[in-house]
Amino acid sequence: MSVLELKSVSVIYPPATKTGEDVHALENITLNITGNDFVVALGASGCGKTTLLNVMAGFIQPSGGEVLLDSKPIKGPGADRGVVFQQHALLPWLNVIDNTSFGLMLQKMKTDERTKVASKYLKLVGLEEFQKHYPYQLSGGMRQRVGLARALTSDPAILLMDEPLGALDALTREIMQELVLDIWRETGKMVFFITHSVDEAIFMATRLIVMSPRPGRIIKSYNLDFYQRFFKTRDARRVKSQQEFIDVRQEVLNIIHGDEIRIDQG
Repeated sequence: MSVLELKSVSVIYPPATKTGEDVHALENITLNITGNDFVVALGASGCGKTTLLNVMAGFIQPSGGEVLLDSKPIKGPGADRGVVFQQHALLPWLNVIDNTSFGLMLQKMKTDERTKVASKYLKLVGLEEFQKHYPYQLSGGMRQRVGLARALTSDPAILLMDEPLGALDALTREIMQELVLDIWRETGKMVFFITHSVDEAIFMATRLIVMSPRPGRIIKSYNLDFYQRFFKTRDARRVKSQQEFIDVRQEVLNIIHGDEIRIDQG
């Protein structure tokens, strides 16, 4: 069972100008993600959520503390961490199957093998009939499905998802929330998921972390089970209308807007 560990992680960006000041993006972040966790990070814009994901992905190195995956320090990007961006980042000159298998091609996997792997994950996201289509022929939700399938092809230990549903219309976003949860349950992957939507965060998370304004710190953590209620009922709107869901949403909003700031010690 894989474990991602962040131990007292801080990130300080140098000033943009000679007369500017350092930017303290993250401060003393300690977080463990393990097993079948679906951890969602929520907070006001600029709280360091994306910086935190970039540290996990190996795109940037922490200024202090350490990040470990299965007890090994993360020194850079790797196939053991799949990243899904807010914008799909598909290559427009490649069709769906080639976009999905692009990482495997870079790993020098044989054509037949990488096509087989890519086809498996395209089927998982419901796009097996669109393998020869190009990105411009797909809807926004379909393009994000291709991005998700591509991230899964390397069989990563963890999926890192940076606002992957943020650019979608409301109806498509609800459908994609359910799809992502189903894929998470099917694959058993650890997930770290960033969103600005409080409802989305509460609905999808096994654990929700709420972050403070810069410097980003974890100020509250919730263990949630609304995703389980969805799996039982297959009725997301019913789950989101439950009084307990509404109560958690209001508490989280109070924390984000500063009406209830509490440092989580444990």
